[in-house]
Amino acid sequence: MMHSSKSAPSSSKTPDLSGVEFGTSAEGFPVARLDDTAYAMLPGRDGTHHLAAAWFVRRPLRELVRGDFNGFHGALVDEAAFRARMAEKAEHIREKNALSRREIHSRAHTPWGPSQGATVFAEGIACHSTAGHGGFHLAADRNSKVNSRLRNANGWYEEDAEWAIVALAFPHLFTSFERRCAEQTVKDSWPDAWEAIFGTVLEPGQSREKDRRAFHAHHAGDWNIISAIRSDHRDGFVEVVATRGGKRDPAVKERRFLVPSADYTAGPFGFVIDPDRHDPYDGALQLHRMRAVMAVPWKLIAMAFGWRASFRMEGSHPRLIIHHKRHSTRFAVADAWKRAVLTSIRAPRFTNPSRRCKP
Repeated sequence: MMHSSKSAPSSSKTPDLSGVEFGTSAEGFPVARLDDTAYAMLPGRDGTHHLAAAWFVRRPLRELVRGDFNGFHGALVDEAAFRARMAEKAEHIREKNALSRREIHSRAHTPWGPSQGATVFAEGIACHSTAGHGGFHLAADRNSKVNSRLRNANGWYEEDAEWAIVALAFPHLFTSFERRCAEQTVKDSWPDAWEAIFGTVLEPGQSREKDRRAFHAHHAGDWNIISAIRSDHRDGFVEVVATRGGKRDPAVKERRFLVPSADYTAGPFGFVIDPDRHDPYDGALQLHRMRAVMAVPWKLIAMAFGWRASFRMEGSHPRLIIHHKRHSTRFAVADAWKRAVLTSIRAPRFTNPSRRCKP
């Protein structure tokens, strides 16, 4: 169905772990299997852990290694959190199987190109997948049920965030997990509409968009970084370009600073220069390196090799999965298209999996 690593809040009831197989990998980290997907609690830096997944890996859990898994599906505090996420996923699958969704072939025209297939949620409500994106289409009578503050006149709702509008309008067609995700997505993306519809005020930390507005209002007069690169001239420093309020406009004045690498950790809305700690830098900033990096059309190249895109829920938003009909590897990370291209270049002879990745 429907980039995100953030998990929706879980319910407080006793978790039902039926259908989940737990184990320990060959490298000692916790793993689990649910239907055709294996999950791992992978160790990261400084004692952190995160959830990763592997699709259609048939080997016993005890034989799995880190290289079998990919993607970042959210941070995990400990093994109890890992088991809670598995319970949440199991609940989602049970509820999803109980719904009357059905897959159909479709070549309908969508705002994102020709449909490559659709999931019908109910009469007049279908979610389409295309080569690069997708989303819901609502028939006119269905679209009239969407609150006017969130309604799209053309009846199309893209899958990154607007899918949540559909879930909010037709909650009975979605699982508990999807409904929780949808509520948070609407709060994050359209906080004004949420507050008007439900007659409430979202507090700091409850809406990403409201937090973003507050951050930029608070730092409107500060130097906020718009680009950064590791310094070749000063070891242990990052060379940055900053503007007042982080505005990206050729007419806006820019300043350069040197920031210690240990200090530079970009937050969700940017990094603000501290004049008492970060020195202005008048040297030759390595802009030639920044500008010399040309965007490579990884998606177009991958599609030429036969790779295609589909989506599956792995958080509060859909997760893009790049797959090939003659290749067992799936990619679900930020540079998935690039990895697909490199896989085709390095391994042009494909294996034939017994099953294909489901949309």
